[in-house]
Amino acid sequence: MRTVALREHAITGAAWCAWGAASLSMISIAASQSLLAAAIFLLLLGGARWRAPQFAWPLVAFIALTLLSAAFSPDPAGAWPQIRKMYVLLTLPVVFTAFRSAEWPRRLVWAWVATGAAAGAWGLVQFWLKWTRAQAAGQEFYVAYVADRITGFMSHWMTFSSQMMFALLLGAALWLWGGLRPRLRWTVAAALAVVALALVLAMTRGIWIAAFCGLVYLVWCWRRWAVVALPVLALLAVLAGPESLRMRVVSLVQPRGEMDSNMHRVVSWRTGMAMVQAHPWLGAGPEQVRLSFDKYVPADIPRPLPIGFYGHLHNIYLQFAAERGIPAMLAIISVFLWALWRWRASTTWLARGGIAIIIGVLVTGLFEHNLGDSEILMMTLAALAAVESARLHQDVLPA
Repeated sequence: MRTVALREHAITGAAWCAWGAASLSMISIAASQSLLAAAIFLLLLGGARWRAPQFAWPLVAFIALTLLSAAFSPDPAGAWPQIRKMYVLLTLPVVFTAFRSAEWPRRLVWAWVATGAAAGAWGLVQFWLKWTRAQAAGQEFYVAYVADRITGFMSHWMTFSSQMMFALLLGAALWLWGGLRPRLRWTVAAALAVVALALVLAMTRGIWIAAFCGLVYLVWCWRRWAVVALPVLALLAVLAGPESLRMRVVSLVQPRGEMDSNMHRVVSWRTGMAMVQAHPWLGAGPEQVRLSFDKYVPADIPRPLPIGFYGHLHNIYLQFAAERGIPAMLAIISVFLWALWRWRASTTWLARGGIAIIIGVLVTGLFEHNLGDSEILMMTLAALAAVESARLHQDVLPA
C-alpha cells in the first residue's frame, strides 16, 4: 500500500514538474529544462506508463534522420549542439504522460497568460527606458531601437515575440470560449492587452503576420463577420502608435536600407536552397548551415553580404531541409499537420487555441528559425501535448 501511494505521489509530482517546465519556459530555459528532467525522473520512479500522441511518431523519424545526417556530415562532432537539443523533444511525451486530466492543460494556459502578461509588462518598461535613453542621447529612436528591441525575460526579441504570440492566441481562445466569470474575463482581457501591446512594440514583423493569421482563425470560428474588423483594428493601432511603429510597418514593403534586414533574409534563403539542392536527402549536416554558409552562397550575390545574422536560414523549412535533408523537414512538419487534421472538427476552446498556435508557428517559420529556440520548441511541444491530453480526457469544460 505504501509503495502504491509513493508511486501516485511521484506521478502527481511529475505532473507539477511538467507543468512548471512548460510554464517557466517564458522566464528561464535553465529552470524549465531542470524541471523537465525532474518530471522524467518522477515518472520513472512512479512506474508511469509512457504515452505519446499519435501525431508524435514522425518525431522518431526526425531524430533518426538527424543522427544519420550527423554521421554522414563533414564534421560529426560539430553536430553535438543539435544532438543535445533533442532532449527538448522529450517535452511532448513527458507532458502528455504526466497530464492525466484536462485540469493540467487549463493550468498551463493560465500560467502562460500570467507569465506572458508579466513578461509583456517588463517589455513595456524596457521600451520606455530605451526611448528615454535615445531621447537623452539625441539619437533617432528607430535607428537605435531596431537593433536593440525589447526582450522581456529573454535574451532576444524574436523569442520574446513568439512567447507573446503564444500567450495572446491561447489567451484569446480562453477569453472567447472558456466560459469565464465576468471578473476573470476582465482580468484575462487586461492581461491580453498588455501582451498584445508588447507584441506590437517588439516590432517583429514576421510574428506580427503570424499572430494576425492565428487571430483570423480564432475570430472566424467565433463570428465570421468580425474578421473584417481585424485589419481595421490593426490600422488604427498603427495610426495611434509611435512614429517608429509606422516606420516599421512601412519597412515591410519599403525597407530602410540594410537596417530593416530584408536583403540578408533573401541571401539566406537562396543559400539554403543551394544547400538543399546539393544535399537533398540527408542535408549538409547539423550545424553545417552555420559552419559552411559561405561555401554555398550563390556566385551572383555580391560581396560583402548585406548586414545581418547568417547563423541560420531564417526559415524552418529551408533550415531543416538544408541541415538534415528534405525527409527530416517533412517529418517534423508532418507532426503539426497531423495535429491540425486531428483537431479540425473540435469546438473546444483549447483545441481552437492549439490550432491557432500551430498556424502561428508555421507562419512564423516562413521568416525565422523559430523552432531553433529551445524556449519556443518546448512551448510548442507542450501546447501540442496539452491539447491532445485534454482531448483524450474529454473534459475541457469552461475554465
